[in-house]
Amino acid sequence: MRSVKIASILFAMLFGIAVAGIAVAGEGPEVITLKAKKGDITFPHHKHQSMTKCGECHHGPNHSPYKEGMKIQTCDKCHNKDFPNKKLNSVMKAMHKNCRDCHKEHKAEGAPTKCSGCHKK
Repeated sequence: MRSVKIASILFAMLFGIAVAGIAVAGEGPEVITLKAKKGDITFPHHKHQSMTKCGECHHGPNHSPYKEGMKIQTCDKCHNKDFPNKKLNSVMKAMHKNCRDCHKEHKAEGAPTKCSGCHKK
């Protein structure tokens, strides 16, 4: 009887670990490398996830708010030369708008605000 109890507890623990692993895996990559002319950007995705909501960067068509389970598209799917808003018609323009504005808000906490803070040659 005791071995059944221990086996049940072990199974429950392993199941919990597996579920936690799946949840973490659903958060996207830990780090993303973004290719850029002025130097590649090593973007600490998980670090940013701990500081902000997914919808601050990810959104749907017509900038609809991110919802759990929404398919994440690459930025250039919309932010390209065909995008109607010329201020956001490239990934670079969209990223610069979003990232720089946020980094300026969080400068006191150490967010880089100079080009070389993100772009590494």
